[in-house]
Amino acid sequence: MKKIFIITGEYSGDMHAGHVAKILKQRNPKIEIEGIGGENLKNAGAKIFCDHSKMSGFGVNFKMIVDHLQLEKKVADYLLNDYKPDLVLLIDYGTFNLRVAKRLSGHNIKVFHYIPPQVWASRKWRIKGIKKYVDEVLCIFPFEVEMYEKEGIKVHYCGHPLIKQLPEKANKEEFFAKHGLDIKRPLVSVFPGSRPLELKFFGKTFIKAAKTLQKKHPDIQFCISHAPNLSNDVFDKYIKDTDFKVIKGENQALLSVSDSLILASGTVALEAALYQVPMIIGYKGPWILYLAYLMFRCIKRVSLPNIVIDEDIVPELIQHKFTVENICYETEKYLYDTTHREETIEALGRVRSKLSDKYSAEEAAKEILKEVR
Repeated sequence: MKKIFIITGEYSGDMHAGHVAKILKQRNPKIEIEGIGGENLKNAGAKIFCDHSKMSGFGVNFKMIVDHLQLEKKVADYLLNDYKPDLVLLIDYGTFNLRVAKRLSGHNIKVFHYIPPQVWASRKWRIKGIKKYVDEVLCIFPFEVEMYEKEGIKVHYCGHPLIKQLPEKANKEEFFAKHGLDIKRPLVSVFPGSRPLELKFFGKTFIKAAKTLQKKHPDIQFCISHAPNLSNDVFDKYIKDTDFKVIKGENQALLSVSDSLILASGTVALEAALYQVPMIIGYKGPWILYLAYLMFRCIKRVSLPNIVIDEDIVPELIQHKFTVENICYETEKYLYDTTHREETIEALGRVRSKLSDKYSAEEAAKEILKEVR
């Protein structure tokens, strides 16, 4: 019986792991799968070695480092001495996963990395670790292939998971009726992030910009997306003294029916691009982290839509540019400058075509099965 161990570090990785594991089981029911993950991986038929709920975080703290080092050793010891898998599949979560890969090196266990670290964005030296400790990279962006091939790393382009996993656009009339929104008025939705520290550094600016726009343009209606992982206590203190409608747990539906978006940088921007909804990317963090980012970045763009097609199609308001005035100005252009709005929507349409129509999880599963057969 072939054995596979999958390692994820947060919810998104667990979601991708669930899709891959499900296909592996369908193609070969005799495959045994264990891993670090959550409900998605478990529901796909995998045995959970450890829940990943305590692994994710934002920033760095001593306890997190200690916990990660302890878990890293525990996992490696289990894989080398007890489970002895035929293949270990790392999914995202680059720093932790590459350290585990290093511990497995030289012990006749194949290591694949699906959704590898974005070395093209920052800390390019990490590609040396990938070359040394990973047998094959299963990448999700087309421009990554040439980069890995140039380094002599075996790579397979799987396509981006969102292409097949992103739900269809919600029915706008039904969504507006459900949430008491006016179908005749433009909707601007704010996605202030899914981590407490993100809310701390730019949640208030997002809300202040929305208040300013509402006062200036009473026809605009606003919704605030409440990330499911944030408790009400953490979230509510940033939206007090507002009458904005808060919608929790319907991120993709809300994205798809909005006329304009104000987003924190991240995968949500790519989701919005696939729905072809004009957006503003805003981000601000501690200055020391921002300076470190400037030192180690490899490209100047930060949002995935701009990176994928290598053009500045949506505004990136980062650090000192992240102001109420700039957010309001860019939002007004989307809502009231028809030509600008149509040009942006057309450019966003090119993002999907650039990523291809491959079913990413299926491509990853096929590569894994070729190896374990």
